[in-house]
Amino acid sequence: MADKIRMGMVGGGADAFIGAVHRMAANIDGQIELVCGAFSSNFEKTQKTAETLFLDPSRAYKSYEAMIEGEKKLPLNERMQVVSIVTPNHLHYAPAKLALENGFHVICDKPVTFNLTEALELEKIVKQTGLIFALTHTYTGYPMIKEAKYLIKSGKFGKIRKVIVEYPQGWLSTNLETSGQKQADWRTDPTRAGISCCMGDIGTHAENLAEYVTGLHITELCADLSTFVEGRLLDDDGNVLIRFNNGAKGILHASQISAGEENNVNIRIYGEKGGLMWQQKDNNSLVIMHLNRPNETLRTGGPGLSSMAAPANTRVPAGHPEGYLEAFANIYKNFAMAVRNHEKGLKHDYETFDFPQIQEGVRGMLFVEKVVESSSKNVWVKM
Repeated sequence: MADKIRMGMVGGGADAFIGAVHRMAANIDGQIELVCGAFSSNFEKTQKTAETLFLDPSRAYKSYEAMIEGEKKLPLNERMQVVSIVTPNHLHYAPAKLALENGFHVICDKPVTFNLTEALELEKIVKQTGLIFALTHTYTGYPMIKEAKYLIKSGKFGKIRKVIVEYPQGWLSTNLETSGQKQADWRTDPTRAGISCCMGDIGTHAENLAEYVTGLHITELCADLSTFVEGRLLDDDGNVLIRFNNGAKGILHASQISAGEENNVNIRIYGEKGGLMWQQKDNNSLVIMHLNRPNETLRTGGPGLSSMAAPANTRVPAGHPEGYLEAFANIYKNFAMAVRNHEKGLKHDYETFDFPQIQEGVRGMLFVEKVVESSSKNVWVKM
């Protein structure tokens, strides 16, 4: 009888938002069990979090270094197998590197690292170790996004000509970071977030979604970044013109000062024969647009789907809404399957049970670097 995949966590203490989301996502399909953690730089908080999560007190560690060292001493059938990293950006690279070098698979929050140099180094380590690395670009986990990817790859719309991807939020419309709000504090701090706030945080989601669905790569871009809130050190809004490797052109817009917006991620793609539209606000619908007849709407779990991946990443019948946590859980589920297959020496079906990997992380960091360069120089730059 197979055991659950045993997971350790770096970051994600009791007062952290994304750590709880990761734990819920990991738990949905019953494939993963959290067994240990270094949840905070404050050991008392780590102990309290471990207690809240009903973990063995001896497996609450003072640091990620202590966790990796301590877990390696345990028998193979008891120690953690994977490390989930849910810290701010500047604390992604070091624990990921150490975990991989000590034989542990890694699943990491995005963006993958603090800067492009770290991302490229981490890519080398992943390749050298041959271990599984996953990146939680959540929106790729939605069934209708997987269906959209398949339809474009199948040639249904002909050559892709135009891509519009948007991610507006409004939560940073005021100087929230001065209020002590933890999420705003680190995201607007260049020593922890890196060279970008808005584009690093949510612009990378938009970039990843555009490349994932179309199967294309951005080759050139021209960006205009802004910092609207007085006193803020990093960008809170950005507009980017983009060119793809097949000649398609597009617009990428990301904003955290679009007052009243929540997480209105959406994408529209147009080809020679038609196009499609998806938005997170109605994530169970995929609108297919035709040249000479009315549009049609495909639904999660419903009839008329063409891909294997969409139903394979759906849990309930049509009409029973699936959302953000389920999409997030698809990344964890597919990552767990890949880890099992790796440890059994089996080939994983990345076509049906896919998830973002280190390559997508490198693309994201390259995008951030080039967006900042383009905006600062007011020129087109190559990716």
